[in-house]
Amino acid sequence: PKKSPERATQVAAIAELYGVSPSTVYRALNLIHKPHTVHRADRGKPRVLQRAQLERYCELIAALKLRTTNKQGRHLSTRRAIELLEDYGVETEQGLVRAPKGILTRSTVNEYLGRWLLNQ
Repeated sequence: PKKSPERATQVAAIAELYGVSPSTVYRALNLIHKPHTVHRADRGKPRVLQRAQLERYCELIAALKLRTTNKQGRHLSTRRAIELLEDYGVETEQGLVRAPKGILTRSTVNEYLGRWLLNQ
């Protein structure tokens, strides 16, 4: 318990052992019991596709957006680039690359374009 005399003697013993004040021990104990944010085990990893596949699709979408940029700096929207990639595909050196329908979403692609520095 917090106000227990046993606790006070144990804190004093620990403080004596480490050569610090009891206040320092109490502060350290408070840090242990404070709530902290917990992240998912797969935080930062794509859930919809494997990283390599998603990275490939994001590179193609970034290239589409870059190729459609006009003199005023306007370019194809991410949503439209995804539609083109799903419906028609993109011809690359390795052949036609077409994304499966419904897998890529605008928010996911925009998130990873920014995270992997593929956005303009």
